[in-house]
Amino acid sequence: MKQYAKRHTEMEACAGFTKCAQNSVSSVVKNSSFVLLEGDDLLGIIFTGGKGPQAELVRRLIEREAKDALIVAADSGFAAAQGAGLPPDWIIGDMDSIGDDSSLSTLPPERVIRYEHDKDYTDTELAFLCAFENSCDEIWIIGGGGGRMDHLFAIRSLFERDVFPLRWITDAADIRCLEAAAKNELSLILQKGEVISVFPLGNGPWEAESEGLKWPLAGLPWDRGFFGLSNAAPGGEFSVRAREGRFMLILPLPVSI
Repeated sequence: MKQYAKRHTEMEACAGFTKCAQNSVSSVVKNSSFVLLEGDDLLGIIFTGGKGPQAELVRRLIEREAKDALIVAADSGFAAAQGAGLPPDWIIGDMDSIGDDSSLSTLPPERVIRYEHDKDYTDTELAFLCAFENSCDEIWIIGGGGGRMDHLFAIRSLFERDVFPLRWITDAADIRCLEAAAKNELSLILQKGEVISVFPLGNGPWEAESEGLKWPLAGLPWDRGFFGLSNAAPGGEFSVRAREGRFMLILPLPVSI
């Protein structure tokens, strides 16, 4: 799993969080009596509002990919986490999308981090910071599909920052992030002909290579705003490697685990 840098200076640079915002989360997280999971393979799962995958798929993915998972719900993501049978370790946000506030009573008060509605950061950003500060080795976002287009773009922008999620799973797509600095490579078997799209992220330069794709990625002149749309894996099996820079791959949801 990718090891996230633990320096606050890097977090400020990547997310634009002020000291005030960092401290407001840190004081709750670090002074809590709740004993956090520890280990080398701690997966941070952020449930956020919007449409997400079926609960059973989420459970099977987590069981396959992680020994331990820290669950953080961003506001209405609380209902999605509960629906997946994964009670959150933390819930964070302004709670404006939770219909029945009494449902939060299932969590200890120190695990509920409330913000004012008028704030500088989205609930998903704050949930990401919570997972980051709890030393998660890898962070996923579950949900965020459908709904408001600005919310969709706000989540997408998290992948442009210096510290970023590695996976985003909506009701319609499994979105992966590959970075050359982490020597990331993705090898999968999909149904034959499934659509795969590739977008460069971050500041570049970018270089990628692939095997099994209809249109190989090697040698493409990647630049900001460039993309590879509607590629495919004719045989079903393919691999992608980031040689330089960072890339987002948009894939269909897994049909089986």
